[in-house]
Amino acid sequence: MNVVVIGATGTIGTAVTAALRERGHHVVPVSRTSEIQLDIAHPDRLFSTVPNLDAVVCCAASGALVPIDAGTDEEFLTGLETKLLGQVRLLRRAVEHLPDGGSITLTAGTFAAPTPGSAFGALTNQGLEAFVRVAAAELPRGLRANVISPGWVGDDATPADVVAAAYVRAVEDPTLNGQTLGRPT
Repeated sequence: MNVVVIGATGTIGTAVTAALRERGHHVVPVSRTSEIQLDIAHPDRLFSTVPNLDAVVCCAASGALVPIDAGTDEEFLTGLETKLLGQVRLLRRAVEHLPDGGSITLTAGTFAAPTPGSAFGALTNQGLEAFVRVAAAELPRGLRANVISPGWVGDDATPADVVAAAYVRAVEDPTLNGQTLGRPT
């Protein structure tokens, strides 16, 4: 498959790109700093820049931990605009450009236990999970959408290659649609 990985230079994106390539997929890496640049808040030009895709994977979404009583409205709205609405826009654009049976995999995030500063992130992530669950049922032409919801990723947490396996499964498994994968327990 031809797969674009948005956020390909980050911890998760690097692991997802490698895992998909190991499985024989042609991967186009995209990020704010790669040869093909994209800000997830504005995904409109992606499909004219990278045509003929079979799958779209977004690992670019992140948000800062901001205490509910200390953050500015702008800090909260940035997470909403990029992580939630940017990925919603990406899914909507992908519907117009992917072939029948194409796949869209987005990124939410969940912690096993409440973490100080994560209230707005929880709102954003749960909103994205709910959106994907419902939007998947409305997708035309056999298109599929899933969301990965990893917790902390890195040396002292879930290894990036373990999280990458969930992305590969979402891309490759034609029975997965409207699912949240990788949620920590």
